[in-house]
Amino acid sequence: MNLNCLIVDDEPLAVELLEAYVKRTPFLELKGAFTNAFDALALLEKETLDLLFLDIQMPELNGLELSRLVGTQVKVIFTTAFEQYAVEGFKVDALDYLLKPISYPEFLRAAHKALRWKEMAEAASSLEVREIADALFVRSGNKFVKVQLSHILYIEGMQDYVKIYLDDNSQPVVTLNTMKDFEESLSFPFLRIHRSYIINFDKVTMVERNRVFLGGTYVSVSDTYKEQFLEQINRKTLK
Repeated sequence: MNLNCLIVDDEPLAVELLEAYVKRTPFLELKGAFTNAFDALALLEKETLDLLFLDIQMPELNGLELSRLVGTQVKVIFTTAFEQYAVEGFKVDALDYLLKPISYPEFLRAAHKALRWKEMAEAASSLEVREIADALFVRSGNKFVKVQLSHILYIEGMQDYVKIYLDDNSQPVVTLNTMKDFEESLSFPFLRIHRSYIINFDKVTMVERNRVFLGGTYVSVSDTYKEQFLEQINRKTLK
């Protein structure tokens, strides 16, 4: 399996070093290298890419801004000389973070992480969330797990993974899928209330300010989803 990758860094010497590292790595295929984020964005709109080696501090359009434009199908490994950007990098779901000067072993470790992500993603397509009557099957590791819809408390998105929390206090079911997969597969009483959360509305026992209480846990309601959540609350509220 090969990964199609792109390098974006406003320092020509950094680009040259990363190009050399890519050429030394058998499973990486370089599709382009740019010192300008706008040129990279133009290629990203045309090509199907897997991986982006991206500097953070760049003029006009910086790496964090560019990473928000590329979509979830392209994984980002940030390359920067400034360690304080690490936290910001992971806030935008970066796959990894490499601090300059970058050694080849560090580069190879991050590249292998991207390869593992690609292998797992291909093994767990959106078709592997299958709703059957009152249950759904999800891939967890190398097996399919049947989850009863009525036992789901809430679903939490964790970068490349999703955790399904159940009302029997068992360990969450972990699957390599996206929140979008679940949102499209499930209907009411399942309701998205946050970028990272889908809840079973029937399991909510209390609403307090911008959070709900279910199964002994508070889950936040974000401003983006607040209106549709309040609509459901109003329908269930005695006048």
